[in-house]
Amino acid sequence: MSPSSPTERPSVLFVCVHNAGRSQMAAAFLTHLAGDAVEVRSAGSAPADTVNPAVVAAMREAGIDISAQTPKILTTEAVQASDVVITMGCGDTCPVFPGKTYLDWTLDDPAGQGVDAVRPIREEIERRVRALLTDLGVTTSTAP
Repeated sequence: MSPSSPTERPSVLFVCVHNAGRSQMAAAFLTHLAGDAVEVRSAGSAPADTVNPAVVAAMREAGIDISAQTPKILTTEAVQASDVVITMGCGDTCPVFPGKTYLDWTLDDPAGQGVDAVRPIREEIERRVRALLTDLGVTTSTAP
């Protein structure tokens, strides 16, 4: 899993149905940990109007403010522009292009859940994002 050339920074797209929970948390963790070393996108196959408030609260507890984020629609262009596409329960709605790395992270959906239920999902996403950074060969900007 590496960008197409050593001078390019890797690009990662996180996709879930509503782009209001899992993909927002994953994108926020990746941005927080990698800084400018990775280009980060998130999108949804059927985006919600707003990010899940319990997700915003859970991320705030982790020291990351995502309150200004808004769900975005998944586009073919976003997939084409990404080296790694990580889906989180969006099924077959994500277009597939040759030369991309596709991963499917099976995670509980935080929709309709309170902060207590979101915390373990948040922790698992952070663990997976840290492993992804290792796979990409990117050094994190904050201590584990």
